[in-house]
Formats: sequence, C-alpha cells, structure tokens
Amino acid sequence: MTDSRLPTGLDYVTLAHESIDRVARTQREALTEAADVITACVRGGGVVQAFGTGHSAGLAMEVAGRAGGLIATNLLGLTDGVMYGGAPADSLHWYSEREPEKAVEVLATADVAPEDVFVIISNSGANGSIVEMAARAKAGGHTVIALTSLEHSRAVPSAHPSGRKLYELADVVVDNGAPYGDSAMPLPDGSATGPISSLTTVVAVQIIMVDVVARLAADALPVPIFISANVPGGDKHNEALTARYGRRIRRMRLPSSAAV
Repeated sequence: MTDSRLPTGLDYVTLAHESIDRVARTQREALTEAADVITACVRGGGVVQAFGTGHSAGLAMEVAGRAGGLIATNLLGLTDGVMYGGAPADSLHWYSEREPEKAVEVLATADVAPEDVFVIISNSGANGSIVEMAARAKAGGHTVIALTSLEHSRAVPSAHPSGRKLYELADVVVDNGAPYGDSAMPLPDGSATGPISSLTTVVAVQIIMVDVVARLAADALPVPIFISANVPGGDKHNEALTARYGRRIRRMRLPSSAAV
C-alpha cells in the first residue's frame, strides 16, 4: 500500500503472487486428487463436463476447448438451452445463474455418459444453477470437482431450495483462496478492489490439467490435447481427435437450428 493507503497496480501484482503461491501450496492434495479423477475419466473414455456461470463461465473455458488442454472436454453454459435446446432467447436474464431450472435446461442438451466427470466452477458456490448442476451430476453417479471460495461460500446463504452449496455436494473441493466478496484490496471508504478468484482459479485449473496430460503422456499413447487453431496443422489435428467423441463435446456455440 502507498502512504495514502490507496492500492496500486504493483500492490495487486504482489497480492496475486502471494495468492497463487498459497493456493498451489495449501491445495496440493485436492489438486492431485482432481488430477487423479480426471485422468481415470479420460483413460476410461469419459469426458470432462465443465460448467460455470458469470465470470466463472470464462474459467470453465480454461477446462474445455483450450489450446494445450484436453480434447475430452465439453463446455456447458447457461446459453445452451437457447443455442441447442430451442428455448427462447428472452428466457435468459442477468439473474439466470440463480435459477435451478437453468441447469436442467443445460443438461437436457448435453450428451453425458456414465463415465464422465463434472468440473463446476463458482466463486460463491451458492447460486441455484450451480448447486442444481452439482446435485444432478451427483444423482447421476458422476464425480464432481468444485473450484470455489470456501471463505465466501460459507459466509453467504444458498440460492438453491435445498439450502446446500457447491462445496457441500462436491467429491473434490479446491479452494481458490479468494476472500469474502472476492476483491482483496481494501479502500479507505470500506469498499475493495482487486478481485483475485479468476487468477487463482485459472492457475488451479492449469495445475490439474498439466498433471493430467503428463500422466496420459506416460501411457506412451498420443496425448489427446488441443493444438492452437492458429498454428499450421492445428485444425487437422483437432478435428481428428474430436471426431472420436462426436456430439459428446462441443467447441463452439451454434444456433439451435444449426446444431448437429
């Protein structure tokens, strides 16, 4: 902090380093367990179903369809009911993430197999669609991996009728270390800036994925990862590997009339 007690960008860099180091250190056991679960899933022909809402929707993209990441991943999103299920566009609202029925709509459009695992990302872990997705995944016999802020989640009420939260349903819980409210740098008026959960969650996801890919590479088989579409040969490589999974994985959003 400066003498005026206002944070600077460099203060945020220091905080980011400390937060990332803390998550890597304190969550090592959970990160390893998550890598074990995903490795077994992919070896068994399963797909990693990734789901997040709000800013966490972007973090789910770190799991599914990322250059350098696993082919056997599918991105689930709140827009799936509109894009693939024919729901009207005006059925989506800024508060849709709070509605449990949205998770039902999303799952209705997905081709989920018994061997699949779910990675669900939510800083609060309390919104209705998040909790409903976890509950339905569990009811279907799937392992659920959660990336969430335990400090924040324990401090807020659940928006789900059950009163439960993501971390209470998950088989593996990775705590992203974000504080209550996410913003980690206090201001003199009592508010705060410098949200941290996106940074720590991205690093946690990539720790898991690098460990998974390394284990699969040790099997002496072609490593099933995406190559950037922006390098020569990337499209051909990716198309050959995604073809194995057919409709089980999606790499882009399509209007429902064009979905195949």
